[in-house]
Amino acid sequence: MAASLTDDILKDMHRRMVRIRRFEETAGKLMEDGKIPGALHLYVGEEAVASGVMVHLSDQDQITSTHRGHGHLIAKGGEFDRMFAELFGKATGYCKGKGGSMHISNLEVGMLGANGIVGGGPPIAMGAAFSNKFQKNGQVAVCFFGDGASNEGSFHEAANMAGLYKLPVVFVCENNGYGEYTPQKNHQAIVDVADRAPGYGMPGVVCDGMDVVAVYEAAGEAIDRARRGEGPTLLECKTYRFYDHVGVRGMGLNYRSDDEVDEWKKKDPIDLFEARLKEQGVMDEAEVQAVHDAVAADIKAAIQFAEESPMPDPSSITEDVYA
Repeated sequence: MAASLTDDILKDMHRRMVRIRRFEETAGKLMEDGKIPGALHLYVGEEAVASGVMVHLSDQDQITSTHRGHGHLIAKGGEFDRMFAELFGKATGYCKGKGGSMHISNLEVGMLGANGIVGGGPPIAMGAAFSNKFQKNGQVAVCFFGDGASNEGSFHEAANMAGLYKLPVVFVCENNGYGEYTPQKNHQAIVDVADRAPGYGMPGVVCDGMDVVAVYEAAGEAIDRARRGEGPTLLECKTYRFYDHVGVRGMGLNYRSDDEVDEWKKKDPIDLFEARLKEQGVMDEAEVQAVHDAVAADIKAAIQFAEESPMPDPSSITEDVYA
């Protein structure tokens, strides 16, 4: 493991990943049991990306997210009670029950919002980075998006402006190999999205998105570069979602094989990281289990909070809504 990684940082990243995994598995079951309305796009399998990036950021640094945004908010400091309340559509949620899964946000920790529009995040992150540079506040914006979103004009326009003005932004492509149900090879003529970076005057870096240490190291370099005023980086994290595009069981579309999913599950970022932590003597089995037990208790309490919370008052329907 990298020399700069202290035991506290390693334990921090582990806890963030476990919190994401347990939240998403619980939320997915609640959705499929009909207790949460609407569709949830789960982050299970991709936890190392959000955790390895977010450990470098403060509450003042901003992030923009995607339709698969729960993991980003959790890793940035989101609390389970207000997140579940939002998914339940309750007034105590982060967006007072009006944002739901795909528009969940928390400005207090710099999470500028999940986004149901594919490619909707890059222009927002670029704008935040422009503001940071103008104010000379030392803050960095991080934009998460997928391989499919890297085909959108919004990404290319944001990358062009960020490169031109050397803005303090890191573009993090979570390449899980599929744009919804379409394999990357069927929607792009390239293998690495990072190859697009030189066209905008920025470095393109590829890392193993199933290895939180690899993400930590690559993201740290990119974020430090942005803070030094040297401009943006396109960081591509090769990862995989264990569940379907929507929910757990999905829509029953036969677009990837069981063998493919099983092979990727052998690279489970949490299982592999926990094995490394034990091997390195950072945590033992009892300490690892204690993290899982504590997270499970937090989830149970948060669901109770959400279930007991009130629905939004109908009279508030036009509050906090902009057109």
